[in-house]
Amino acid sequence: MKNDLEIKNVSFYYDNTLVLDDISLSYNRFDFLSIIGPNGGGKSTLLKLMIGLLQPTQGSVLLFGDLPLHVSHRIAYVPQDTLANKDFPIKVLDVVLMGRLCKSKAFSTYSQEDKRIARSMLKKVGMEAYEHQKIHTLSGGQRQRVFVARALASEAEILFLDEPTASIDTAGQIEIFKLLKTLNHEVGIVIISHDINVALNYATKVVHVNRTLYFHDVPNHEPMKFFDNTKEHFCPIELISATRCNHIHPKEVL
Repeated sequence: MKNDLEIKNVSFYYDNTLVLDDISLSYNRFDFLSIIGPNGGGKSTLLKLMIGLLQPTQGSVLLFGDLPLHVSHRIAYVPQDTLANKDFPIKVLDVVLMGRLCKSKAFSTYSQEDKRIARSMLKKVGMEAYEHQKIHTLSGGQRQRVFVARALASEAEILFLDEPTASIDTAGQIEIFKLLKTLNHEVGIVIISHDINVALNYATKVVHVNRTLYFHDVPNHEPMKFFDNTKEHFCPIELISATRCNHIHPKEVL
């Protein structure tokens, strides 16, 4: 099966500071991919490279076999809940309709088809009853559902989410992850998560990023064996899942 995303031998510098060092990763949209790692480890940088907001210093990033910026209409980005003006009087439906901007003709109003799609996406994320409500009156978890609906309204094939649950309590995080797991039957999910426990319960693949990158299939619950080989990468996934991760460091591949 051809992968939808191919990252090969990518390094990235901010000025003269090495942020990502010779990383490689393959992904297809049938998987739920969670990106974890310490603050400052390069998670957001990796996500921005995936969607074309940043260009690699070395190596290549291909999305659907092309440069990410050339296929931006096939993906959607969901940032953290960073509503700059909490009192801005915009309705939920209007927020979701923004996802139709790339589909609508320039300088035209939204069509009835745009509105139908926006409403159907609100229903998909369980927010159809709030379409006339102002976005700033919603809880953090509800706002994130609306932002996911906006992304879905663009008819994206992969959703890229940058810590969408960072400001949400644990119960709200679980609800968002349940929603994303359901959506993964139709669209690819690539998410940066700060909660490893929640991520491991819903992701099918996990990458740990801390300048270098380690790729993991989400392990099954087996007896703890990770001290068998002290040369292997050791990360929080082993501690939480009590398993040995069957991964290969990119630099160890001949």
